[in-house]
Amino acid sequence: MENRIEQKMQYLKEKNEKAFITYMTAGLPDMAGCKSIIQAQEQAGTDILELGIPFSDPVADGPVIQNASYKSIQQGTNLRKVFALMREIRSEGMQIPIVFMMYYNTMLHFGLEKFVEACILSGVDGLVIPDLPLEEQEDLRALLKKEGAPILIQLVSPVSADRIPRILDGARGFVYCVSGMGVTGQRGNFHREILSYLSQVKKVSKIPVMMGFGIEHAKDVAPMKDVIDGVIVGSYFIQLLEDNDYSQEAAMKYCRDFKKELNA
Repeated sequence: MENRIEQKMQYLKEKNEKAFITYMTAGLPDMAGCKSIIQAQEQAGTDILELGIPFSDPVADGPVIQNASYKSIQQGTNLRKVFALMREIRSEGMQIPIVFMMYYNTMLHFGLEKFVEACILSGVDGLVIPDLPLEEQEDLRALLKKEGAPILIQLVSPVSADRIPRILDGARGFVYCVSGMGVTGQRGNFHREILSYLSQVKKVSKIPVMMGFGIEHAKDVAPMKDVIDGVIVGSYFIQLLEDNDYSQEAAMKYCRDFKKELNA
């Protein structure tokens, strides 16, 4: 069965459009508010949504996402509650593809098999796990072969070089290209060889190439537009939500404007 992420990517390819993906922390400002921000983004035309599962030690994340993660944990957000939210939005007919961005420890603690079952039951489409290297993905990959299971999104970075063909062998959905060294949210601090690195990934990849980390506006990726198939915005979007009291209107305006400018 084709996954929602793959369907969306195919649709965008046919329309010759770039994908716009956002990241937000699950459980903020609270569960009801989180749901309304997801709805706002679907209405605004966001293509795919990454939902960050809060974790106490998010190693790939910068201060903005770390802080959001901490706040969400303080409010009692946990994986079980996020699955309940997912079941709710899917039962209400929301179709936006949703990727869980999370750390492997959370899944292990929950129980891998139980975790995959819960993903299937609640309509999770993909997983991004920054601290799970290729060499350690076997156990999870075996479970993700189940009907309706989410797909594992692979991450590559400027230092992946010789490993890129191996990492992308059999990869599905899209490839997440980290745009620089370090953590999320480093404004425009793209790797100095960003274009040749992205071109290298594009050459090898059979699936769409997304660029993430440090992006705020569509103009930030103008020089890379011919090489990439879309962008992921995280820290800036979370900051924008914070600054606007998690207003649906602010979320919609930003997403609509970004998507429009990205495809201008």
